[in-house]
Amino acid sequence: MSEWWNVEIVGAGKLPMLLCFLAFVVTFLATRGITRMIRAGRGPFRNNVTSSGVHIHHAVPGLGLLLIGAFVALSAEHGGFRATAGVLVGVGASLVLDEFALILHLSDVYWSQEGQASVQAVALTASCLALVLLGFTPARSEDLTGGSRPAGRSR
Repeated sequence: MSEWWNVEIVGAGKLPMLLCFLAFVVTFLATRGITRMIRAGRGPFRNNVTSSGVHIHHAVPGLGLLLIGAFVALSAEHGGFRATAGVLVGVGASLVLDEFALILHLSDVYWSQEGQASVQAVALTASCLALVLLGFTPARSEDLTGGSRPAGRSR
């Protein structure tokens, strides 16, 4: 198992993507659980409206984490920073996409039928991340750069 891990994940450079995927899925599940508890009036976040009446939706810290993760990834040369960036991007993207319907409709539709767009966006993103981890690539770099093509393929 450790040989597989070292060859297929670490050696192939997939650790940041794996951490991104795991952070994305775990954050989505935790966020949905917490929001259900808030809606039911239970849990530590049930009184989540401030005295000024401003409600900070979780897309706001999610956007911050997503940006920080992207900047770390762009400047990272060391594997540890790339792994950290993967986690930050996964958590941030999950928080933002969990409120995709709110952003799309510019209205708090989280628990309505329109709110299902958020769940669909998260499912699509998680599926794409999983496919990349499994090695599916819809285009090779040669296809994008105009490099050599295998025999039999036309432009």
